Amino acid sequence: MEQNAQILVCDDEAAIADLVEVYLQNEGYAVHKCATAAAALDAIARRAPDLAILDVMLPDMDGFALCQRIRRDHVFPILMLTARVEDMDKIMGLTLGADDYITKPFNPLELVARVKTQLRRTLRYDRGGAGGAPAQSYDLRGLTICKQNHKCTLYGEELALTPLEFSILWYLCEHRGQVVSSEQLFEAVWGEKYMDSNNTVMSHIARLREKLHEPPRKPKFIKTVWGVGYTIE
Repeated sequence: MEQNAQILVCDDEAAIADLVEVYLQNEGYAVHKCATAAAALDAIARRAPDLAILDVMLPDMDGFALCQRIRRDHVFPILMLTARVEDMDKIMGLTLGADDYITKPFNPLELVARVKTQLRRTLRYDRGGAGGAPAQSYDLRGLTICKQNHKCTLYGEELALTPLEFSILWYLCEHRGQVVSSEQLFEAVWGEKYMDSNNTVMSHIARLREKLHEPPRKPKFIKTVWGVGYTIE
């Protein structure tokens, strides 16, 4: 799937969209460009892409709002592309369902590398545990997660987790009863070196808790051990 992946690029700056298109097409990806959120939603309705790259500053809708709208029905990876560098903007994008975030001006090769990382993660997610291996699952007081078919249910209702969210939850379940630091979780799931100022883990944990209908102050499943990390008991 990765080599023939369909990539949606939504950016009203034609020069940026064209640059991204050239680099992605050189890697064998099919690229569909949109200049507005409305056009992007129409394209997704006709055929959901394998990954979307969204600009934050769009003429008809804030890119964060577009991301949130997409996440109602789709779990494919979303990368936010923007000139904003403020940390709170990054946290907002990730909390609303984005999988990654890159600021302008950017190195096109870095963008391609991040696209590849997200697509590889999605490919592993889609394949699940094929090959006749026994199912690996955890059942925690109504929360069930199965690695073989990559499904997660809460009290019998299936949760629409992105591949990244599934990987985070699975890693925490694998280390059930242990406290996993943000650094450990980030390097295990993202496969990159953790930076001290990185808020990516916190943002995705917040998103996961929202999907699990967790009360912020007294979460039932993913608990914060302040100054240390996260745990599932």
